[in-house]
Amino acid sequence: MLKLKPLAAIAGLTTATLTFPLGALAASHREAPITALDHKADITDFFAFVSYDNPDKVTFILDVDPLLEPANGPNYFPFDPEILYSIKIDNNHDAIEDVWFDLRFTTEIRSPNLFTGYVGAGTGIAAPGNSPPPVAPGTPVVPPAITALDGPGSEGLSLRQSYTVTLARRGPGNSVKHVRLGERKRLFALPTNVGPRTMPDYSSLAQQALFQVGHDVRVFAGTVEDPFWIDLGAAFDSLNFRATDFKVPGVLSDAQDADDTRNFASDAVSGFNVNAIAIEVPISLLTHDGKKHAASDPKATIGAWATTSRPRITIRRQPSEKNDDAPNHPVWRQVQRMGNPLINELLVGTGFKDRFSIDQPRNDSQFASFFLDPVLARVFNAVYGFDIPAPPRTDLLPLVTYAPPIAAAGTPAGPVADLLRLNTGVPPTPVSQQKRLGLLAGDAAGFPNGRRVSDDVTDIAARAVVGVLNPQFNKAPNNRIGDGVNTNDALYRKTFPYVGLAWDGRNRRHVDPGEVGGGPVQ
Repeated sequence: MLKLKPLAAIAGLTTATLTFPLGALAASHREAPITALDHKADITDFFAFVSYDNPDKVTFILDVDPLLEPANGPNYFPFDPEILYSIKIDNNHDAIEDVWFDLRFTTEIRSPNLFTGYVGAGTGIAAPGNSPPPVAPGTPVVPPAITALDGPGSEGLSLRQSYTVTLARRGPGNSVKHVRLGERKRLFALPTNVGPRTMPDYSSLAQQALFQVGHDVRVFAGTVEDPFWIDLGAAFDSLNFRATDFKVPGVLSDAQDADDTRNFASDAVSGFNVNAIAIEVPISLLTHDGKKHAASDPKATIGAWATTSRPRITIRRQPSEKNDDAPNHPVWRQVQRMGNPLINELLVGTGFKDRFSIDQPRNDSQFASFFLDPVLARVFNAVYGFDIPAPPRTDLLPLVTYAPPIAAAGTPAGPVADLLRLNTGVPPTPVSQQKRLGLLAGDAAGFPNGRRVSDDVTDIAARAVVGVLNPQFNKAPNNRIGDGVNTNDALYRKTFPYVGLAWDGRNRRHVDPGEVGGGPVQ
């Protein structure tokens, strides 16, 4: 097994002068002008980690469509059939996808006369004795509660989505082979959680949305609770973090920093949902040679990112007609991409965010001027007086190239690129032992070695941008920066797809400023 170096030591890795300091303080919720106007194509978060209960597989999670209000009917928030959702993997260190998964969705309205997407109660409700004609008393009016995604129990599921999954692999001579996974079965997306009358056993519906699709691959798609957490309002109020026990805003006390189970400020994302795609894939399907490798082997580390794309031309016609310019083979144009959390959110200038969103990771050197001397670090220095490293920043090189302590020594560095790098040879940390600060807390399987849903990327990235990866700056208060939100507002599942169940529209609750939010709801 690769012995990961202490993060303080990675500042000595100066084989290049260009680096991508991580941003901080939010994931990617409406981070660019183009996605602020196109919520469906907005990637909110991207995760990649060795599966907790199966160390021979990797789980990828792509979240889209930020800040979904669970109660916002009657149409709610389906996936967009006009979007191509993709998860891409580089396995030979050149920042070009070698293996990728494409998903497309289809929407059907099964009860076109119904005023809402979902309805149901008990075993069904019939017209009462005083029902006026032409509906006779005893006529079924409300179908039974929704207990299935198909067949009996699904009668009230009017708005239903199914999807396809295509595996693509690059071969000799840059050839590409496409394989449709699970083509002999219909893959249904989990609908949003309307409420306990309509969907009395939502957890059972969620289990029905898990599918085996061949090649030992499992998939899930549907609405889930947003796994991200942050004091968003304080962050974007010019880093106006709320006071902590340390008496310095934005600085946690030792006790607060060590507590991974409670919040000390309000979670602005609490009570919101998001649309998620999760895929669990054998490691042998991802590596360059089709084998699983020890962490000390350069072939063990992959780079991953997600994209959303739309047809080059979209024409809005009648509802019954196709909307893309080539129904069978549309020409796709990328709208958004995400590897590491936070980069486009707070480092790239607003006038360049759309360019970053639609470009490819291998071209990221064009944005060097934003990263060699990040404005975010200057803001921390100005607002709080924290000492920060002088530019050019080379202390974060392992986050944007293939380098230790994530990749094994001897791994080709590749071009500077925004990829979420994962050493597939590092075994998963048991759930009970996982640390929210990941590698900063000595948890080798945590961010930035991939990213789990429980990793506190806000605090990790904020500390990184003020220099804690450089031993000269790995000191208080730099290594105690935090927004006071240390955990999610809901429990994560401990098995695939790992994300929590969607909040129900009737009973959801948002934590307001001034409420600490406590820990996750049981």
